[in-house]
Amino acid sequence: MAAAPPRRLNVNVGVLGHIDSGKTALARALSTTGSTAAFDRAPQSRARGITLDLGFSCLRTALPPQLGPGPGELQFTLVDCPGHASLIRTIIGGAQIIDLMMLVIDVTKGMQTQSAECLVIGQIACQKMVVVLNKIDLLPEGKRQSAIEKMTKKMQKTLENTKFCGCPIVAVAAKPGGPEAPESETPIGVSELIEVLKSQAYLPSRDPSGHFLMAVDHCFSIKGQGTVMTGTILSGSVSLGDNVEIPALKVTKKVKSMQMFHTPVTYAMQGDRVGICVTQFDPKLLERGLICTPESLHTIHAAIISLKKIQYFRGALQTKAKFHITVGHETVMGRVMFFSPAPADFDEEIQENVFNFEKDYLYQEAYLSKDLKTSEEDKENDQSEVQLPKQQWALLEFEKPVTCPKLCLVIGSKLDTDIHANTCRLAFHGVLLQGMEDKNYAETFLPKLKVYKLKHKEGQVERVMDDYSVIGRSLFKKETNIQIFVGLKVKLSTGEDGVIEGGFGQSGKFKIRIPDGLRPDTKMLLAVSSKKKSKASKGDSGKEEESSRSDSAQPVGISLVFKRYVFDTQKKMIQS
Repeated sequence: MAAAPPRRLNVNVGVLGHIDSGKTALARALSTTGSTAAFDRAPQSRARGITLDLGFSCLRTALPPQLGPGPGELQFTLVDCPGHASLIRTIIGGAQIIDLMMLVIDVTKGMQTQSAECLVIGQIACQKMVVVLNKIDLLPEGKRQSAIEKMTKKMQKTLENTKFCGCPIVAVAAKPGGPEAPESETPIGVSELIEVLKSQAYLPSRDPSGHFLMAVDHCFSIKGQGTVMTGTILSGSVSLGDNVEIPALKVTKKVKSMQMFHTPVTYAMQGDRVGICVTQFDPKLLERGLICTPESLHTIHAAIISLKKIQYFRGALQTKAKFHITVGHETVMGRVMFFSPAPADFDEEIQENVFNFEKDYLYQEAYLSKDLKTSEEDKENDQSEVQLPKQQWALLEFEKPVTCPKLCLVIGSKLDTDIHANTCRLAFHGVLLQGMEDKNYAETFLPKLKVYKLKHKEGQVERVMDDYSVIGRSLFKKETNIQIFVGLKVKLSTGEDGVIEGGFGQSGKFKIRIPDGLRPDTKMLLAVSSKKKSKASKGDSGKEEESSRSDSAQPVGISLVFKRYVFDTQKKMIQS
């Protein structure tokens, strides 16, 4: 029996950090084989020394023992993510394929705005992290060790309340002497970093089943061969001869050949970084985007997502507000409407990745969170403990349609915030549960979504007619059509249940039937107030004002509560 061929395990490492923290230099120092997209190939980026696109390169090393027996190679694909604030979109695009994150910090500056944003993205999209304190060559030799220790402590404190608490922190100088220094300068600490990366490597859970989906980051033609699309497989697998669709262009092509880091292959699966060659396709049509199993992606105009607010985002998440929504590999503007379970279901267990259209949901003016301002009177009554549901959702309505896989990561951000303002611009993250492909989703789809608003109206009893009926006022405006409220239940402040029977006169007054009759003490109360009124009407008008003031001290209130579904075209009023 022949020995099994050596395994090559690929782990995608995202190199993230604030602009100018030295990410590209670090990737260059680590890598042994450059991939196509590697190292600032964009002319505008080289001129400014800033990485503008997701750069990829790789580092190969022997398979560490924790990853299984036998000879083998561990390949780290280094995804060098841009640190430029306006390019956070690109990072979010790259974050969906990252197994392990390296957060690069300039040791002379510590955490900066974008480092914080990278940390947020890491927490959403990644399981493990290594912090790299770069540029230690800039610290004076005598004080270097103590400065590194101080910054290490600071970083540990920052990570305390994140899922990366206790992660390794390594100090390096990727390019001693800075960009101008000769290439012969040996990096400091990089071999130690490689050992740490090996210790952190794990077998990412890869699944070849399901639809093929690949994020393409480059597309170029090779004379006599065809057009090559390079990228990372997000899900499923692909073989030679398969048909793949470019959904944005509605074009299907056959896979003619494939390569992984300059080695021809016949098959690739989730997590692999691969180049796929097709014929008769103009590379200019697709610089980056998605390719997939034909017909497997949907193009949607709106979506229901489950979501969580990002704790570092300052400010409330308001219904009707607009956010930059990143879905799949696209970022578009979208408007949100938040909703929660009905109050009785606040404690229900979370249903992962499904949305139940049978249930009722409660409309919210804003996402419910601990920092939502409570009103002044609530504070006085010490009602400040807001009860929060275990799960919340939002309806997203996109300004233009987006193409994405079914259950994909969604991130909402305010990218128009000033990039120099020291605040986190990522607002919420979630999972797309249901997309709406019909352009007329407002008529065809939304009425199925049972989100309701609770309406509460208050009025007063004007006078008693007999033991079983009273006349009410102040519940409706004069011009309201009271007919539509006939049959709705009301409650008197004295405890009786009543039913609205119809209007009374022209001024918005109405008649209430009390099926179980008025209680004796209610009749007394109402008799007293109507006596005051009749007394007042006999006296002069000055006294009348006085009496109505004393009468308003003890009126009998009427309260009407009903719910109305936001997307119900008939605007029906419903009482449980």
